[in-house]
Amino acid sequence: MPGPLSGFRIVDATQMISGPMATMVLVDQGADVIKIEPPGIGDLTRAFAGRRSMSPTFAVANRNKRSVVIDLKHPSGREVLKRIVAKADLFVQNFRPGIVERLGIDETALREVRPNLVYVSISGFGETGPYAHKRTYDPVIQALSGLASIQADPESGRPRMLRVIVPDKVTALTAAQAMTAALLARERTGVGQHVRLAMLDAVIAFIWPESMAAYTWVGPDRAITRPPNTRDLVFQTADGYITCGAVSDAEWEGLCRALEHPEWLEDERFKTPLGRTRYADARLELTAKVLKTQTSAQWLERLEAHQVPCAPILTREDLLSDPQVLANGMIVESNHPTAGRMRQPRPAARFSATPPELRSFAPELGQHTDDVLRESGLEMDEIASLRRQGVVG
Repeated sequence: MPGPLSGFRIVDATQMISGPMATMVLVDQGADVIKIEPPGIGDLTRAFAGRRSMSPTFAVANRNKRSVVIDLKHPSGREVLKRIVAKADLFVQNFRPGIVERLGIDETALREVRPNLVYVSISGFGETGPYAHKRTYDPVIQALSGLASIQADPESGRPRMLRVIVPDKVTALTAAQAMTAALLARERTGVGQHVRLAMLDAVIAFIWPESMAAYTWVGPDRAITRPPNTRDLVFQTADGYITCGAVSDAEWEGLCRALEHPEWLEDERFKTPLGRTRYADARLELTAKVLKTQTSAQWLERLEAHQVPCAPILTREDLLSDPQVLANGMIVESNHPTAGRMRQPRPAARFSATPPELRSFAPELGQHTDDVLRESGLEMDEIASLRRQGVVG
């Protein structure tokens, strides 16, 4: 059954995570994604393979795609790319600003062969400004966006990085939604457009609603919010760790009764959601002291009985056998043709009429070069000549 984006062709000239993960969302939903890779090692994430023939990161972020090897530094390579783009709906790249212009594959150049093309540029900082031409990876954006500061150690104040590459993945999800929206607009108007997305902008927008709440209103009467260094919601029990939290008045009452401290309900500091936010450190310290006295299972049973949001803190290995994850069918197993048995998450969103699917494994480097070039109108002798010149692979 075709997916919701079946019939759209995406030419993906991105590498690493933010771009490939964005197009992974589209290809899972049925789009034909042609991944353009440079000769040699291809996408850099292929090099993280270790003992396997394909790295886990590449295998998941590039599933369902077709790989075409083109040397975009060669004039003939750029002409081949234009032949492919001429039959595409969207082109996406994450080169540093200025590089696509030097290569001759910028918006103006590609719109000559596909006037209604949706052209997407993903960058670290944007195309103008003092940081525009800086190289960037996820930690740089964590540093500049305030994310590392938000995670600071509550006692020393030392900033901390998240161990998950949140900026890359937030950018990917933002880009996927923006690309789909641009394709929808083109379907309605017939006009393509240029979508520009900076990782820095995506992360600032992502963290703002609660982490920048104190800076939303301008002026001396701005809202009082939780201090940025408040302790997290990880609580040690007699035999492990759990999380629990109470936002509403009803949840707070449930927590107090589950922990057998109804007197907290009379504490003036904690009578309102705003007060519980303002005095969060004191409230969480009281909670933590009580939770240490019994096992995780005992507390979770009591907390759930009182309708308090809670959960055990699972390891990554625990996640694989968690009953809710199993019930959702979130993790699927299959036999990769060269790398062996593998696990990966299915597409998270479920469509009743046009379900996304895992149609094929991530491609070997250049696996689909001949097929895609033939579809783009090149004859076999032309492809052979280009391969002899090292233009395609």
